[in-house]
Amino acid sequence: MTSQIAPPAPTGTPSTGYRLRWAGLAVILAAEVMDLLDTTIVGVAAPAVRQDLGGSDAQIQWITASYTLAFAVLLITGGRLGDLFGRKRLFVLGATGFTLASVLCAAAPGAGTLVAARTVQGLFAALLIPQGLGLIKAMFPPKELGTAFGLFGPILGLSSVLGPTLGGYLTGADWFGLGWRAVFLINLPVGLLTVFAAGRILPADRGTRTAPGATADTADADARTGRIDPVGVLVLGLAVLLLVYPLVQGRELGWPLWTFLSMAASVPTAWLFTVQQRGVLRRGGTPLIEPSLFGKRAFVSALATGLVFFAAISGLMLVFTLHLQLGLGWTPLHAGLSMIPLSIGVIVGAVLSGALLAPRYGRRVLHLGMVLAAAGALGLWATVDGAAGLTSWQLAPALALAGLGLGLIMAPFFDIALAGVEESETGSASGVLNAQQQLGGSMGVALLGTAFFGWARTDGFGHAAGLTYGLVAALLAAAFVIAFLLPRQARPDGAGH
Repeated sequence: MTSQIAPPAPTGTPSTGYRLRWAGLAVILAAEVMDLLDTTIVGVAAPAVRQDLGGSDAQIQWITASYTLAFAVLLITGGRLGDLFGRKRLFVLGATGFTLASVLCAAAPGAGTLVAARTVQGLFAALLIPQGLGLIKAMFPPKELGTAFGLFGPILGLSSVLGPTLGGYLTGADWFGLGWRAVFLINLPVGLLTVFAAGRILPADRGTRTAPGATADTADADARTGRIDPVGVLVLGLAVLLLVYPLVQGRELGWPLWTFLSMAASVPTAWLFTVQQRGVLRRGGTPLIEPSLFGKRAFVSALATGLVFFAAISGLMLVFTLHLQLGLGWTPLHAGLSMIPLSIGVIVGAVLSGALLAPRYGRRVLHLGMVLAAAGALGLWATVDGAAGLTSWQLAPALALAGLGLGLIMAPFFDIALAGVEESETGSASGVLNAQQQLGGSMGVALLGTAFFGWARTDGFGHAAGLTYGLVAALLAAAFVIAFLLPRQARPDGAGH
């Protein structure tokens, strides 16, 4: 693929990089922050949404799950579209659509409309976020890539701290009578600024569809590289929906037979997806996921570990905010501030793991993190179950311990997960791992949210929260066992194994 830098900024040499690369990195980070805030900020506002719009317990779960589900299904295709039509073009399109969808979310007249708008928002996020990696690699010389990617951790960590707090503040402040709608409208100025800055700063690449000077042979090769697989997207989306939809809706419907049949049908549908992907490869096309990845025990184990781990994280975050507001009657701001120990623990754990522990101890750091996170979840269970009155300070030690464990895991997980794949498979594997993170989040919201609301109906919110934290610990224990199948160390030099 050829690329050209849009005027007035000149193209840099490989040794010096793109002239506006640091400003371009700031634009990409702004998009990442907007996406992360929209994930963490909404959970705190969910009880206020239901109080205003009505709706069922399941619709509260869908407000979060619909976004991550749409994001997960289209994420890999979003990266391919960037290769085909140009990363800058897709970045601007994704940021524009994300911003407009945020306005639709804020204007939603009912819970169902909000869920639909959140789905659209997730689809545009899937077009926006995957472009960042390719743009950074295009802008920075090799010697500065480490520094550029190193800025992601602190910036996104700070966003995870600010997200729940900002969500609680915006919901509680009720600016101009907007209430929870301000949570989505905050994306309007950030999104517009991102779109404007991206158009002026980011380097433009034409994509394989319009590469100038291509011969017939190279154009055909480019087309195969960038070709989209719509059948694969549909089959993968169906497999995910067959599993997640009955998990969210089943409890309210009384678990009719079709919910169990649907969940069972997700397994052969997922198998059909792997068969279809191999067929695409045999016909000379480019599959969504390299079929060879399914034959690698280490990578499949990483997928299983990640699904369970990210399900536990997402479920923990959702249930914690629901318990504090619906069960204890705390304000959104109070609930958001109470999550700060968790976020600080994540940052401390990530710094310790990335800088000191993971390079030396590898997979053992993941196991330590899972033990600490599970201990934190059990500590929350012991703190909230049967307690007559709770304060934020009582919750802080267990939250900080859980956050420390999560941070230890999150920093090295993706590097270790990629250690078992070949260099030629790394791009596909990275996209799958990112999609797996979103899918795990949707499954966690579905599974743990359903368990929490079910127990709350019979045992009360406090006991339900405690039992759900116990379920989080059980999921982390399962991830602990599966993680023994992961590679012992990340690749030291990026060479395939």
